[in-house]
Amino acid sequence: MAIVTAAAVTGPFSTPVKAAENARPVILIIGASRGLGLALAEEFLKKGWNVVGTVRCEHTALHELAAPNPGRIEIAHVDVTSPEQIAARRQRLAGRSFAMLFHNAGTADANQDQTIAQVSTEQFERIMVTSALGSLRVIEALHDLVPPDGLIGVMSSGQGSISANENGGHEVYRGSKAALNMYMRSYAARHAGDPRPMVLMASGWVRTDLGGPKARLAIEDSIPKVVNVLLAQRGKPGLRVLDREGSTVAW
Repeated sequence: MAIVTAAAVTGPFSTPVKAAENARPVILIIGASRGLGLALAEEFLKKGWNVVGTVRCEHTALHELAAPNPGRIEIAHVDVTSPEQIAARRQRLAGRSFAMLFHNAGTADANQDQTIAQVSTEQFERIMVTSALGSLRVIEALHDLVPPDGLIGVMSSGQGSISANENGGHEVYRGSKAALNMYMRSYAARHAGDPRPMVLMASGWVRTDLGGPKARLAIEDSIPKVVNVLLAQRGKPGLRVLDREGSTVAW
């Protein structure tokens, strides 16, 4: 299991994990300030894990979660759209080891009814850089912090499935997740023989700031199942696209 030491403080917003707790497995969650990332942090705490979570702001809901869980949550700062910040975070994490790396950071168009022809170039670039390019930059930078018996996961979406797209809609978001899936498939191909499982996770349409109030699922309907699926995948090499029930999602 991975070990986090109390000495490894990673930035001005960090809360170091206490040495007394370092026998617990540790997950590094990229994008844990709110929504699904925050819920993942909370659920892994319930499962007995310690959490290192990244945020972009100085005061977030993850800070509030850390307060009643002393020594269990460490908070670090990174913006996944900044190669310089990713590189700096990698340098600060040198020598660390994580039983699981899960990339959750992503974004969507505020007006998801826009077609690909209607979205502005600026908006398209923002979504693609955050959700696809930034994700793989983080995986490439941090993957060696995960030992051979660890797991690398990324929050994807069922809307990233090309074969399942029979209704259209949410076009930029769909495209960003399809791109993310393709880039992870390329990563897996370049790391053929890697003993670590790699999971592209489809959590379902969840009521968060990103998912919106009309989403079918509450966080408690999705995230506990997501965590159970991730834990069940440990020790199973290869890349899989799975939903919260553990079923395969078509490419």
